[in-house]
Amino acid sequence: MVWDDAPSHVCRGGDSRALAFCCPPVKPCPILHALDDVKLSPQEYMDIKEDFAKNTRLGEGAGTCFGSLVWCCKTSKPCPLRDMVLKNIDMSVDEYLTLKKQLSEALVGNDVGNGEDNINALADVFSISNEEATKVLHDCDNDLRMAMKLLRMKALENPE
Repeated sequence: MVWDDAPSHVCRGGDSRALAFCCPPVKPCPILHALDDVKLSPQEYMDIKEDFAKNTRLGEGAGTCFGSLVWCCKTSKPCPLRDMVLKNIDMSVDEYLTLKKQLSEALVGNDVGNGEDNINALADVFSISNEEATKVLHDCDNDLRMAMKLLRMKALENPE
């Protein structure tokens, strides 16, 4: 099971499922808003991730920024530390993303979070169908900001 619709990072506008790719909340950043959205305290978030790390291979990764793959970002973001650990422990990207999806479900459940809200907002703001908004959001890796930029560019190219 590969995570085909994995969201962009929270700091790039991804939905709450992307908490699986976040660092510990050690500084003010968008993670705090995402935690509020899913009604988790920073301590609860860290406890869930640490428990998940103890029970899966995401607990490996002493050479990473925070000492465990559980805190590492999405593989679409370059990271030599994460990639070296994946190589050293012989973990494929597919296995990594499968575990991250399971971690996401442990954090926020199977719900897409604010995905429906994002689709409705795009459809309303850009006067497009929900199906088109869904496609654009999916094509932009669930990055709402990127979807908005793309739709703005399309609107500029095709003024009506």
